[in-house]
Amino acid sequence: MTRSPILLTVQTAAAAAIVASASAAPPAPVDPVASLQAHCLGCHGEDDKVKGKVDLRDISTAEQLAERTGLLSSIVDVLDFHEMPPEGEPPIPAEERARLLAGLRAMLDRALDEQKAYPATPIRRMNRFQYNNAVVDLFELSGSVYSLPERMMREHKGYFRPEVGAMAQTVTVGNRPLGKSQMIEPRLAGVAAFPQDLRAEHGYDNQADHLSLSPLLMEQFLKLAQSIVESPDFNRKRVGVWDALFAEPQAGGDVRAEVRARLERFLTRAFRRPVGGETLDRYATYVDGQLGAGTGFPDAMKAAAAAAISSPRFLYLYDKAPPEPPEGAAPELDPYDIATRLSLFLWGSIPDEELLAAAAGGELGSDQGLSTQFGRMLKDKKLKRFCDRFPTQWLQLERIVSALPDPVKFPGFYYSKYRDSMHMAMEPLLLFETVLIEDLPITQLIDSDFTYRSGLLQDAYGELAADQPPGLKRNKGEVTVLTFDRLPVTDRRSGGVITNAAVMTMTSGPERTQPITRGAWIAGVIFNNPPEPPPADVPPLGEKPAQGEEDLTLRERLSAHRERADCRGCHDKIDPLGFALENYGPVGNWRERYENEREVDPSGKLFRQHGFADIAGFKDALLAEKDRFTRALAGHLLAYALARELSPADQPALDQIAAATAAEGYRLQTLLRQVALSEPFRTKGGPGATEVSAAPDPRRE
Repeated sequence: MTRSPILLTVQTAAAAAIVASASAAPPAPVDPVASLQAHCLGCHGEDDKVKGKVDLRDISTAEQLAERTGLLSSIVDVLDFHEMPPEGEPPIPAEERARLLAGLRAMLDRALDEQKAYPATPIRRMNRFQYNNAVVDLFELSGSVYSLPERMMREHKGYFRPEVGAMAQTVTVGNRPLGKSQMIEPRLAGVAAFPQDLRAEHGYDNQADHLSLSPLLMEQFLKLAQSIVESPDFNRKRVGVWDALFAEPQAGGDVRAEVRARLERFLTRAFRRPVGGETLDRYATYVDGQLGAGTGFPDAMKAAAAAAISSPRFLYLYDKAPPEPPEGAAPELDPYDIATRLSLFLWGSIPDEELLAAAAGGELGSDQGLSTQFGRMLKDKKLKRFCDRFPTQWLQLERIVSALPDPVKFPGFYYSKYRDSMHMAMEPLLLFETVLIEDLPITQLIDSDFTYRSGLLQDAYGELAADQPPGLKRNKGEVTVLTFDRLPVTDRRSGGVITNAAVMTMTSGPERTQPITRGAWIAGVIFNNPPEPPPADVPPLGEKPAQGEEDLTLRERLSAHRERADCRGCHDKIDPLGFALENYGPVGNWRERYENEREVDPSGKLFRQHGFADIAGFKDALLAEKDRFTRALAGHLLAYALARELSPADQPALDQIAAATAAEGYRLQTLLRQVALSEPFRTKGGPGATEVSAAPDPRRE
């Protein structure tokens, strides 16, 4: 595939900078294998000591290392994040580390470029969120098919208007956990959703390896399809395509021809590509038979429609086998598969007719054509569906629903029977939507200069809201809708997603904060580098101090976990991230001291490079690593868009996406566009790709 001109420009500029740097001070070459053996063999092979199942004794040449792309990718990661060598071991000199890392990355890029094999996204079914959206769009329904509890934030009064490029100053939203009132919405009577799809451990609820179709679920889909078309609400008033599909044809016309024409357009949309003659014949013949048996025209067409939306062609998502690509090139996706992938990414649904027409016209094969459709789709209100699923899952906000702070210690968290968490969770979601709609830099997600808050949430923040204007609506009596106002942020203890009350609450226990949980959240969400699960025999730290520990700080109490060699590597990684947030109590309230009057110490070092003493310094450290954050968010988005876990083969594309995004001011819309233009997004995976699971982890004992 021809690379994007934008990416080529960025790569050319980067190459020129490297050449200029090299000509100014040519560094001595680094033998990567010799350097790894000098600094890493002590833990990974010497004296039969092999940590993390990484044995470097059998790697004596660069060629041998390049053949093991999974291991090579893991080594690049731990060096890049300054996780290896671990604390207590002699560090690699900074200049040597930089040259070693550059050499290993170049080696990995060459090896992956030669393979040109991305993992295939397995055939999968739609999840229930996608199925609902697809049926709504296919029939142009006014309302939903069934209620979706996974839509955490519900729009009221049409505040979400991406076409104008600006968010309203005041918005009204609903929150699913507020109760049954939030489930009252226009939907088809008599239609029940199938069970909710769980989020994959490695990603999102659209991941292919979690979306199988058992015989029992297939039977449920058949019943679901019939219940949709048989619903009393499935009528001309609620179905936008009624006249084009179900209405009686004009008297005296060729009914068979009319049936065939209507079905051809409908099935092309439902099956996301031009329908073949044999398939069209089968559906048309069925309708003819029903009409001949005395069934009314609308009912006969409804039966055909029910068959279509329970057909594997509709339910299953898969990539059509491409033609044989040129030597050394990745196989390009069929244009209709690109259209489907793009619509599922941005709209969580099937392509509309304009996108299918672009696929038919060959427009999606070029950067310009794909960018044109991307820009159009970004201005459509269906983009709300992307906001309904990606940020909630990326930020893991579903965890706030099960957060239960101790009601005696934190009575302010509970607001009558409507908990404070219902307001908390809206703040980061509204921030994400604003950054997207207004095309702001993604650094606003780390350290924003604005936020959205309800009056109740403003009260809950207490000291952290002291710089905010008074007089916000207190939400007294608001049940079905909550009012949020856009406010400026001048106190850097607030703003962004990392210091949000929802995140602080859901990463705490009932009575105390959990720095390890918070650190793991930062590592996984912000840097896309989650730690390994802890060993099974590590006892959890109690909510309350044990006898004799009453006067210790939480940092001191947790120090015992670091004594275990098999825990130290992960603690070196996540402890500084978690303790940086320790000034935020279990419900996000600001504190300077613990209950025992010991002072909170949030200081630390990010990646052993950026020291910080407080949360403002921590945010500065994160912003100093904004390129790393950009690449990490690109990884989350690409995994969501491809519906699969990423592999080493995807890493060069992430570098290109991040570089192109940085070149255009780190804007979120640019990042999304570069994901859609990337090679993994536009090519079909297949055999020969390096599996993620094949790579051992040097951090583990």
